[in-house]
Amino acid sequence: MKVLYIGGTGNISTASSRLAVKSGIDLYLLNRGTGAVRIEGATNLVADHSDKNAVAEAVKGHEWDVVVNWIAFTPEDVERDFGIFNGRTRQYIFISSASAYQKPGGHPVITESTPLYNPYWQYSRDKIACEDYLTQRFRNDGFPITIVRPSLTYDTVIPVPLCGWKDFTIIDRIRQGKEVIIHGDGTSLWTITHSEDFAKGFNGLLGHRQSIGHSFHITSDEIMNWNQIYEMVAEAAGAPLKAVHIPSDFIARFDEHSYGSLIGDKAQSVIF
Repeated sequence: MKVLYIGGTGNISTASSRLAVKSGIDLYLLNRGTGAVRIEGATNLVADHSDKNAVAEAVKGHEWDVVVNWIAFTPEDVERDFGIFNGRTRQYIFISSASAYQKPGGHPVITESTPLYNPYWQYSRDKIACEDYLTQRFRNDGFPITIVRPSLTYDTVIPVPLCGWKDFTIIDRIRQGKEVIIHGDGTSLWTITHSEDFAKGFNGLLGHRQSIGHSFHITSDEIMNWNQIYEMVAEAAGAPLKAVHIPSDFIARFDEHSYGSLIGDKAQSVIF
C-alpha cells in the first residue's frame, strides 16, 4: 500500500510509522521537516499542514491507498484535507480522541457508540466538530473516512495529568523526595496505552475497506487507578512516591488547562 501520514513522528505516531515501514508499506511522511525524529525507509514530503497551497504542491501527482492525519485538531484542518484528498485516496483516517466521549455516561463501559459530549474541554469539542464534519462528507460525498480515538497514549511523554506529559517536573520531584500531587483520591479508574501497542491495532486498519465509515478506539485492556499509575511512574523514576491528594475541582479552579483535562476527562473513571 501507498500511505501518507500527515505528521507521523510524534508521541503516538512514531511507533505506527516504524511498524508501517516494517510491514512493507510504502510510507510517505508530510510535515515541516524540523523534528529530530527520522523514520528510516519512509519518504519525506516537506510542507506546513496549515498551508493548503504548500500541501497541495507537496502531494501533486500522487494518489494514495490511505491518508492519515495525526495532527488535525480543528474543523478547518479536516476541511482543508477534504479539499485536497477527496477523490485521491481510498481511505482517510482521522485521529480523534477518546476524551470526546461523554463521561460519566449511561453505562460504566465506554464503547464506540457512547455519545460524544464534553462541555468542559475545548480540545475535545473541536475533535467532535471534526468528526461531525467528516461524517457529513462521508454521507453526502462518499469520502472514505475511518475515525480512530486514542486515549492516554505514551512513548516520549510521561502519562500523568499533572506536572508530567512533556514536562520533567514530576520525575525531578520524585527523585528529590518531594511530594507529588494526585488529583482526587487517586482511585478513579483509567487506562494508559504505549504507542507500540496502539500501533498494532492501528496499522490493522490501514487499507481495511470494512472499516470505512466506522469509528474505533484503540486502548490497552489494562485497567488501573491513578494511585497505581503514579506508583509505576515513581518505580520507573527509581524513587519512592510521596503522594498528596487534592480534589480535582480545587486544582481546576487554579489551573485553566486542568479544568478540561481533569473535569472533562481524567478525573472520571473509564473502562474502554
